[in-house]
Amino acid sequence: MYKIDFEQPCRVHFIGIGGISMSGFAELLNSMGFTVTGSDWHESKITRHLESLGIQVVYGQNEKNITDDISLVVYTTAVKPDNPEYKRAVELGIPIMARGAMVGEIMKNYSSAIAVSGTHGKTTTTSIASQIFLEAGLDPTVSVGGILDSIGGNIRIGHSGCFITEACEYTNSFLHFFPTVGIILNIEEDHMDFFKDLADIRHSFREFAKRLPAQGALIINADIENYTEITEGLPCRIVTYAMDNPEADFTVSDITYDDMGCGSFTVVRRGQAEQRFSLSVAGRHNISNTLACLALASLFDIGDDTVQRALTSFHGTERRFEYKGKKNGFTIIDDYAHHPGEITATLTTAERYPHKTLWCVFQPHTYTRTRAFLTDFAKSLALADKIILADIYAAREKDPGDISSRTLEAELKKLGKDVYYFPSFEEIKKFILKNLVDGDLLITMGAGNIVEIGNDLLSE
Repeated sequence: MYKIDFEQPCRVHFIGIGGISMSGFAELLNSMGFTVTGSDWHESKITRHLESLGIQVVYGQNEKNITDDISLVVYTTAVKPDNPEYKRAVELGIPIMARGAMVGEIMKNYSSAIAVSGTHGKTTTTSIASQIFLEAGLDPTVSVGGILDSIGGNIRIGHSGCFITEACEYTNSFLHFFPTVGIILNIEEDHMDFFKDLADIRHSFREFAKRLPAQGALIINADIENYTEITEGLPCRIVTYAMDNPEADFTVSDITYDDMGCGSFTVVRRGQAEQRFSLSVAGRHNISNTLACLALASLFDIGDDTVQRALTSFHGTERRFEYKGKKNGFTIIDDYAHHPGEITATLTTAERYPHKTLWCVFQPHTYTRTRAFLTDFAKSLALADKIILADIYAAREKDPGDISSRTLEAELKKLGKDVYYFPSFEEIKKFILKNLVDGDLLITMGAGNIVEIGNDLLSE
């Protein structure tokens, strides 16, 4: 397998450079002296930022973009072997590396490489951990799958031995990583276009945990069913946390919420009630994410006062229960949730947020996921008072013709819910303006482009 020589920076070309993760690592390699180029289908705020750094970005993917002076081509999981740039790199004999493998190579440069994994919560937990490390003056390099205000984007280039990144299980990407500290937030069914079943997913997380060195540590949620199957026999240190398992090293007591749904709690360390913490982000799930970060902070001897200052200043990342504004008296919040578990967490959080009627505009993400979790999607969306459905966002998939938002609409009607489907964003916006009233709460939800609805409503 190709090894990146960081002592001899070369030219690296990114296929899909505008992606939230790819763009960050393109920027990181550029800062290390590599000559970075890339292609993407469309211009965006992200690609314009890369161009401002001197990175050449071309729009459209064409074999002419691959020249023989390129030393390495990096690609995302969305890029298939029939991609013209991928094919041309093969023809020229240029080494090709998946994004995950490249991240693994980068991790080897850091003495403390922290990888945050789990079906849900990776971006928020990585962001909280980064905020804590910044507050502690540890000067970390950070890669996060969202926009974090405190670092001004999705990447921060530090100058210490600390590196914090998300670790995604899709296509077993995280099995290319070389972490010294791993975090496993949860393990649930997802990405069923790649994994066979939950047992297959658990096996991958077990393999991820086995990558930790003996002198390293694994932080794992003890609320995961049979979590010891993941940790059994590992040579590294094991630190557990949990919301519901009282046997975990880090648990909580005396949870309260303010008027905006932001939690406060007392942390219980190995059975001893200690410091009380207050969050500036809403939801029970964020208390759990914070517990993982408290366990991480303990490994690096970061004091509680430092942690609380970080938690006070952390108001979330872009597209994670993000307050967008008010229109005609109703509040608009945007959220990236695209899995039933995430939807449940978001809508449960919204129940504690001030509102008259809770409306959810949901855009299903991929046909495979919609089919696999159809009834679960309906049950989780039913937590909203009223649901508006947009068409499925295809992402990397083609329409198979046997699953659609109409199918999900039928499932919700079986549950007796008020649900409305519209084939276009324009129709959805018109319906919202006609039917939402002062005091209502509107959540635009999904991993596609559903955020545009709230943005458009606020700009009109």
